[in-house]
Amino acid sequence: MKNRIRLHALAAVAAIGLASPLLAQAQNKVNLGVAIPAATHSFAAGLVYWANEAKKELEKDPAIKVTIKTASGAPEQANQLQDLVTATKIDSLVILPFESAALTRPVQQVKAKGVYVTVVDRGLTDTSAQDAYVSGDNTAFGKVPAEYLAKFLNGKGNIVALRGIPTTIDNERMDAFTAVMKNHPGIKILDAKHGNWNRDDAFKVMQDFLTRFKEIDAVWAADDDMAFGVLRAIEQAKRKDIKIVFGGAGAKSMVKTLMDGSNPLIQANVSYSPKFLYEAIKMTALARKKGEKLPASTIVPSVLITKQNAKDFYFPDSPF
Repeated sequence: MKNRIRLHALAAVAAIGLASPLLAQAQNKVNLGVAIPAATHSFAAGLVYWANEAKKELEKDPAIKVTIKTASGAPEQANQLQDLVTATKIDSLVILPFESAALTRPVQQVKAKGVYVTVVDRGLTDTSAQDAYVSGDNTAFGKVPAEYLAKFLNGKGNIVALRGIPTTIDNERMDAFTAVMKNHPGIKILDAKHGNWNRDDAFKVMQDFLTRFKEIDAVWAADDDMAFGVLRAIEQAKRKDIKIVFGGAGAKSMVKTLMDGSNPLIQANVSYSPKFLYEAIKMTALARKKGEKLPASTIVPSVLITKQNAKDFYFPDSPF
């Protein structure tokens, strides 16, 4: 992809962001707005946590101000953007859109006011509304579980899938997952429904799957919050046919389960830490302080997590 940077470790980005020479070279004041979903589930709670960590670090420099807004839905987030521009008078914005389509026009309006815009994770439907994009690798997020499950099932079995909220990243993940499965005709995807990255919604979707399908070998829940809802539904139904549940994003309790080997249904995971928001906020603020722009696209790799490397992805202080 044009202008894409593939980062080999979050630590590398963090090291750049924390480097004191950048602060020493800083010339401009920065009034940065951050617009993210509210902590309605653990991944979103992780986003809020890392946003506040970035704010604490950046505001050690009196020339940088960070205002964080959290929204429980797309309309609220759109209203918050107007408030950030008119009342807070931001000159830079880091936004993780609640929904892709619904937030594209509001972000375009912000950019039209001369605000520098970094979009994180859930992309917009029109990329001209942004100056930069920072995300985990959503193609790998779908590809890694698919490859693992295909090998685990020896190329034969029945899978059900739980998708997230309808967004560009959800489409990328599902497309990558199904692309791998097309190479394994012995594996059938019985159904794929949106669980909205939510435990309760995923629980209900999995209950429906368990009622309709009498033989399920594996579940791909494209988020660990949903995976926990899936596990609860399986336990409640006392189903023994399911051999594996593959979640995603490396929630600390899921990673701990891998480390301990305490649930035989949990064999692997794929990384997608909410810490990339922290990196995006810091990179944006420090670049604008120097009067510079970020690369058009910065992608943080999503990699396979197993019992062998789980300790490297365990962040006990984060809510996620």
